[in-house]
Amino acid sequence: MGKEYRVAVVGATGMVGMTMREILEERRFPVSELRLLASERSRGRRLPFRGEEIEVQVLEESSFEGIDLALFSAGAEISRRFAPHAVRAGALVVDNSSAFRMDPDVPLVVPEVNPEAAFGHRGLIANPNCSTIQMVVVLKPLHDRSPLRRVVVSTYQSVSGTGREAVDELRAQTEAVLRGEEPVPQVYPHPIAFNCLPHIDVFHPNGYTKEEMKMVEETRKIMGIPDLPVSATTVRVPVFIGHSESVNAEFEDPISPEEARRILSEAPGVEVVDDPDTFRYPLAVDAAGKDPCFVGRIRADLSCPRALNLWVVADNLRKGAALNAVQIAELVLET
Repeated sequence: MGKEYRVAVVGATGMVGMTMREILEERRFPVSELRLLASERSRGRRLPFRGEEIEVQVLEESSFEGIDLALFSAGAEISRRFAPHAVRAGALVVDNSSAFRMDPDVPLVVPEVNPEAAFGHRGLIANPNCSTIQMVVVLKPLHDRSPLRRVVVSTYQSVSGTGREAVDELRAQTEAVLRGEEPVPQVYPHPIAFNCLPHIDVFHPNGYTKEEMKMVEETRKIMGIPDLPVSATTVRVPVFIGHSESVNAEFEDPISPEEARRILSEAPGVEVVDDPDTFRYPLAVDAAGKDPCFVGRIRADLSCPRALNLWVVADNLRKGAALNAVQIAELVLET
């Protein structure tokens, strides 16, 4: 408990990297040295940590000498290139990209769901996709009550999931539309302001997008149900922070909405917000900046007696990325 760790954050100037640094400080993670790593264009930037200013260094293969923990959030290409160097240098790598998630030798971990998987690592642990994380945190305690048979999910994902350029684009397009001008898309193929795009990441030959297939494959791996039927539709919406999901979950045995609320109210990492009479249900604007996965609109599926409908919302930069990564490190390093 008294040990301190030398920590590197790769992609330190990105939205998730910035959030990782903030969460390390908020949770008083025992950091003896913080090394902030990014691309050449960020060289010399100084970022705050515990009352000091830390200079950003350029990411190189030799950047991990003496590092105990490396938190990666700079994209799959960077992770594939540099994560092996960090592992060889003796660091525990927690990678937020899609590079290693489906590698059978790499644990894919959500601490509230499958903490035991983390301890089978070989120096590298994968952090799941943001939309997958918030869904499985809510599904796991219900699955423990009655095994899952099928999951159908539609997501409403904020632009911060794409990055700072997308946040800037939504802001600029919104201002343009309000001025009566035509919004010009650059990050997305269509305007995102006052619009919804049923398209996140590239399309696969089966008609699903890469984001949708991530939810299918990652959910099966994390939940330990290789043949679980999962169907996903992922949509980008004009929200800055916070992913929302409509989840339909079918179980072996019926679970009443009342029992589901009770189970979820006692589940780690979950907060139930479910009082339709007073219009209380999870909202992206309320979830932004907060750690729990919020769930509400818990109701029976009128078309299937064994299914429930759930509305799940979380901050995609925190529990969907940075917080989950830090929690993995806390779990494995026992901080």
